[in-house]
This record gives sequence, C-alpha cells and structure tokens, in this order.
Amino acid sequence: MSSADPARQFLPNSTSSFLRPGSRFVGEQKSDRQIYEVQVDIKHVDMAESFLCGYLRIRGLTDEHPTLTTYFEGEIIGTKYTFQTRHAEWGSCEKVDMQHWGRFPAWRPLAKQAKRADFNYKNFAQREHIFMRWKEYFLVPDHRVRTISGASFEGFYYICFNQVTGKVSGIYFHAKSEKYQQLELEHVNDFGCTTAFEFR
Repeated sequence: MSSADPARQFLPNSTSSFLRPGSRFVGEQKSDRQIYEVQVDIKHVDMAESFLCGYLRIRGLTDEHPTLTTYFEGEIIGTKYTFQTRHAEWGSCEKVDMQHWGRFPAWRPLAKQAKRADFNYKNFAQREHIFMRWKEYFLVPDHRVRTISGASFEGFYYICFNQVTGKVSGIYFHAKSEKYQQLELEHVNDFGCTTAFEFR
C-alpha cells in the first residue's frame, strides 16, 4: 500500500456523523388521530449528487399489515434541487411547497429567496440544517405491491434535518391524505461507528 496522495484525498459523501450510510433514526409520525412508530435506515448518501436512499418502517398503520417497510429516495435541496418540487406526479405546486417549508422555523429566514425559481442553496452541506424531500417508491420486500388498503405511500415528506443534533423533522404531503402529518425522528447512537477512515 503506497502513501496517500494529498491531491487525491478521500472526500466523504456524508456531511456529518448522523447523515451517512448505516445511520438509523427512530421516532414517530403523528396525525390528528393517531401516533405511529417510525424507523428510518439510511443505505446510501451521495452529497455530490444531492441524493440519498433508504428504508422507512412504520408500525400500526393498518391491522392487516402491522409493520410496513418502504424504499425511499431523497432529494437534498442545494445546487441541484430547489425548494420547488419539480415532479408534477407528486401532486404539489409552488403554493403547497411554500406552505409546507414554512412550517419549519429553520426555513423561514430563507423564505424570500427560496421562492425564486433560480435560487441555489449554496454550501448546503456545511449548514446546520439540510432540507430534503423523501419519496417512497415501493414496499419491501415485495416491490410489486403499489397500494394497500388503509395506507398510502403515494405522497412524499418535506424534511428538515439538523446536522448538529441529528434530529429529523418532516411533514407528509399527499393531496388526498390528512394535512400536515408530523414526522419526528432522532438518531440512534451506534457508538461512533463510521464507514471510512483516512490515515496520514
């Protein structure tokens, strides 16, 4: 093994000890009537592509399926994705976007600039708060199942992630679902395990 070339140092895809492959977050999703246990496992993070993916497990949503696990992908708001949702099939629009982002106190100082279509959230990886959209795509393990009676994963989550505390705050949006369902998750301590080291 040769010594490391300083010009080709390892650049981490993760921004903090919390948002990286292998991270687990647990907490709950609250609607007006119910509280559900939620666990999120992050499987892949690519800050250069403003992308992450993982599994979201929710308990108690339906009697028939006590636990449901979905695969989701995340768009990280920054230079590639703006605060405006670009997927017509997700059912959102600029007004809905701003109503949901506006419920996060950390977003409010950005509100004026964020409404601009060309707004870039520069240096997003170095900021205390990272904003994302998480979209569930299919059930795990059977990816062919697209609908389940009493449960919907056709919407998506607006996410505000605090890199300092490891807390995830989210709001679920789907045009036909109850409004402003809150997702609150905390990072599970895994005793400092990390995915890569660099020795000099």
